[in-house]
Amino acid sequence: MSLRERLLIRRLRDRDEAAFRDLFETYGDRIFSLVLRMIGNRAEAEDLAQEVFVTVFKSIDQFRGDAKLSTWLYRVAVNHCKNRVKYLARRHDRRTGVLDETAERAAAAQGGEPVAAGRIAAPDRALEGAETERLVQAAIAELEEDHRLVIVLRDIEELSYEEIASIAGVPEGTIKSRLHRARLALKEKLGKHM
Repeated sequence: MSLRERLLIRRLRDRDEAAFRDLFETYGDRIFSLVLRMIGNRAEAEDLAQEVFVTVFKSIDQFRGDAKLSTWLYRVAVNHCKNRVKYLARRHDRRTGVLDETAERAAAAQGGEPVAAGRIAAPDRALEGAETERLVQAAIAELEEDHRLVIVLRDIEELSYEEIASIAGVPEGTIKSRLHRARLALKEKLGKHM
């Protein structure tokens, strides 16, 4: 664990609100991305990502330091996602929203400015890329929860097998076999759409 991380944890344990902002600025996008891909609905993901950070702030004293802070954050986020999926399934309200991030991606490519359709450098390629992204996200959303988790953590968030095993609470070998099966399932689902 880095010195910066240890200092942040100490500040969080002291209930320093500036530390909470630092935590959110450092990890907010990554946690939101994970939650969005696990839940599939932007509004739900926004609420849930906020809940993750509130939970972390309230329960920072439970962090033992056995893993990196980011690993613990992911574990909290994954547990929140699993609970929300169960809750939504009980309510029969599990909607997998279309992940329309085209404008955001185009804005990032153009230096962060909102982009009007006429200002996109290559609108046909941007549209094709957005459609491919939509298909991949839809296919990921159709995966079993354990498969979706390993695909998101390994192939999108680029975490190590060790970190994923720690987050999921299973051995690395299990993660590797789940990832193999998840990639096969994803390839099959994408084959139907492409």
